[in-house]
Amino acid sequence: MIAGLSVAFVLIPQSLANAEIAGVPVYVGLYAAALPSLAAAFFVSSPYLQTGPVALTALLTFGALQGLGAEPGTAEYVALAALLALVVGVVRTLIGVFRGGFLAYFMSQPVLIGFTSAAAILILSSQIPTAVGVVGPDGQILEKAWWALIHISEWEPAAVGLSLVTAALVLGGRRLHRLFPGVLVAVILGIVFSVVTDYDGLIVGDVPAGLPPFSLDLPWGSLPSLLVSGVVIALVGFAEAAAISRTFAAQERQTWSPDREFISQGVANLASGISGGFPVGGSFARSSVARLAGGKTRWVGAISGLVVLAFLPVAGVLSPLPRAILGAIVISAVAQLIRLSPLWTMWKHSKPQTAVLWTTFSLTLILSPRVEFAVITGIGLGILIHVWREIKVGVGSSFDGQTLRLTPTGVLFFGSAPPLNEALLQLLADHQDASALVFDLGSLGRIDYTGALVLKSVAEQAGVAGLEVSFENVPPQTRRILGRILEQKLPEVGEP
Repeated sequence: MIAGLSVAFVLIPQSLANAEIAGVPVYVGLYAAALPSLAAAFFVSSPYLQTGPVALTALLTFGALQGLGAEPGTAEYVALAALLALVVGVVRTLIGVFRGGFLAYFMSQPVLIGFTSAAAILILSSQIPTAVGVVGPDGQILEKAWWALIHISEWEPAAVGLSLVTAALVLGGRRLHRLFPGVLVAVILGIVFSVVTDYDGLIVGDVPAGLPPFSLDLPWGSLPSLLVSGVVIALVGFAEAAAISRTFAAQERQTWSPDREFISQGVANLASGISGGFPVGGSFARSSVARLAGGKTRWVGAISGLVVLAFLPVAGVLSPLPRAILGAIVISAVAQLIRLSPLWTMWKHSKPQTAVLWTTFSLTLILSPRVEFAVITGIGLGILIHVWREIKVGVGSSFDGQTLRLTPTGVLFFGSAPPLNEALLQLLADHQDASALVFDLGSLGRIDYTGALVLKSVAEQAGVAGLEVSFENVPPQTRRILGRILEQKLPEVGEP
């Protein structure tokens, strides 16, 4: 109960702030915080994972809806966000049901680091105008942030003061005690300040009281336009939930199931979609609060969801809350996600992977708000680099005057088979005096059907040329398919 209440006290103001990032009215964040948290609790694998609105998924949502013609904050835009949540929910649920949890590891670390760091910069930048109390001109996120920073004369002093106090409470409060409710205290102080001083700056405004509007009356005609974005959000947004569950499972020496986690996150998004919310995900901050507050079971999330539901009828108390506080809450939360050091240090370990990181990082900033294309490009580049490496199969050789010994290394598949074939034939041509040919396969990884056919072809050509052909040190993963292709029993490793 204590852990659930602690999470709810952080969840309510964070849901408002993340709703702003997604481009929906702030009260929609409460809808995305109530039922999703409750629904996920019935399926979640990790006892600590807390589900609801998160900044990264909110940014992806904003980017996905930008090209559909709806103005952020309008009823049409809110309906599109709910439909997108349903798409994300269906994709994640299907992945979990069909045991596709391995996809949680599909995004490489360079892609993940590059994207999250750039996304954190975008999220932080999107809140700079709000934090200083200005409404900048129309433009991209970075353009509006830059405009707000250089037009200091336009800053609203009270908003700047509220932002600084909020940042101090959120960041400094952790040093007082790990469970200090800095976000909650900032919200309460902000509401009191707004009411007492009759604050005339940007405020939350009208917050409808009552339960979420359950409905499937959505713009289904826009479904095809949301499919690609929905799949990207389902996969990219799950990375945070997977990292949370995996980290805490290692620390507690417990197991966790990515399949169940996909299902829990899918059901949560389905609940968000039918209750007027937007795509949701797992929160590092709230999951840490749940663990630190002593939560031991998945019912922590259920309790936090019930608390938000109970709060909805009186949510109107949030109306006078200055938006500057919400902006400062987001900035304080995402600043720690910016990891610039790997942009330089990874170069020492792997230049190709550094290229993947830099490409993903740069494109995320350049293509904003359509950041999903940066992720797709980063994943594609990573796959191309992997294939390029695998195509390069090495061929070691030795010759003692009669026997030519060939030692291929690497993975032999349809992509690397042609270069290997050429290399083997060239070695045969270079050693005309050889009377025997030995294939030492001890350093060869797995091979596919095409690779086995290449070895058979070279062996047959050597046989026609009068060489005695044999195979040695055939690894288990290679013996079965190669033995069938050659129609002979092959020796095991170490067997003559």
